[in-house]
Amino acid sequence: MANTKVKEPKGVKLDHISKIYNDPKTGKEFYAVHDVALDIAPGSFVTLLGPSGCGKTTTLRMIAGFESPDEGEIYLGGEPINELTPNKRDTAMVFQSYALFPHYNVFDNVAYGLRLRKVPKDEIKRRVTDILALVELSGMEQRMTNQLSGGQQQRVALARALVVEPGVLLFDEPLSNLDAKLRVQMRTEIRRIQQTLGITAIYVTHDQSEAMSISDNIILMKGGVVAQMGSPHEIYYRPNSEFVADFIGECNFLKGTSDGSKAMNGSYITDVRLPQGVASVMTEKPYDKGTECEIVVRPEAIQIADEGQLPCKVELSCFMGSYQNYHVRVGDTLVKITDNCPINKKIFNVGDNVFISFNPECAHLL
Repeated sequence: MANTKVKEPKGVKLDHISKIYNDPKTGKEFYAVHDVALDIAPGSFVTLLGPSGCGKTTTLRMIAGFESPDEGEIYLGGEPINELTPNKRDTAMVFQSYALFPHYNVFDNVAYGLRLRKVPKDEIKRRVTDILALVELSGMEQRMTNQLSGGQQQRVALARALVVEPGVLLFDEPLSNLDAKLRVQMRTEIRRIQQTLGITAIYVTHDQSEAMSISDNIILMKGGVVAQMGSPHEIYYRPNSEFVADFIGECNFLKGTSDGSKAMNGSYITDVRLPQGVASVMTEKPYDKGTECEIVVRPEAIQIADEGQLPCKVELSCFMGSYQNYHVRVGDTLVKITDNCPINKKIFNVGDNVFISFNPECAHLL
């Protein structure tokens, strides 16, 4: 395992790429991916995230070479690759279906790409042995793949992609066939291996918790375009639209109008007038008085108490072990609250008239 390494990781640049398909029902052309421009740094772990049909898999397949962009250019390590076939690109793909050879044992599955490249036998044995140690499958070289669990099969697929030492590793929803507990275990393993090797990874998923847990940066897509790109922290706490806020975790939205902003330590405190009262939000820019805006606040950022900023009525109070789950009605708006570690806190019941509050730094304004 100590000898396991990859070549220098490569960056990926998508220079305004688009993919046009023909809709068989209407006969009209449409953009599956439209004008996507991205710069992925060497050695980073980037996730393409979004609902079904958003263009994330098509984007990945264009990087891999299984689809060709109709507009724009893809660069790998600074080299244009649009004209290269998949086997000529310095990439390797881990598929959703694993795509293992059932008539080959573990060793031969992992060695397959090296044999195609006519790598000497001694080097094949060394590299396969090293990579199987890295994915914690040492001693299983002679097992047939149908004798392995789903998680073990996924490790074989990962080893097969890594052993050819690609500049960029691509993942197409690799964990969607595993049960929930194994998914969490395997995503941790994938992140560990990526960091150990320092390889550039581009990962496709529709699972926002998966994306949050493994990514340096998330590229959230909607309708073939990039809705927002940033670190998990930025996407979660500073969403640029209601779609982004709602897609990543649970969110509450409170509509109001600005009462004006005052400068504070390089930022601004903006007071937002709601029908039930005034709430303050830390903002990066000032808002003129009377500007319509929307407070975005996460359930775990809200406090519920006998006194506070905004009056409301409890509609749901449910003990969930590590937290008390509340739904409260603030005027006409339903607000969800996650009150963590409720053991020593007052529990409010359905029908109680209470108040909610939140720290200005824990909310965001759209």
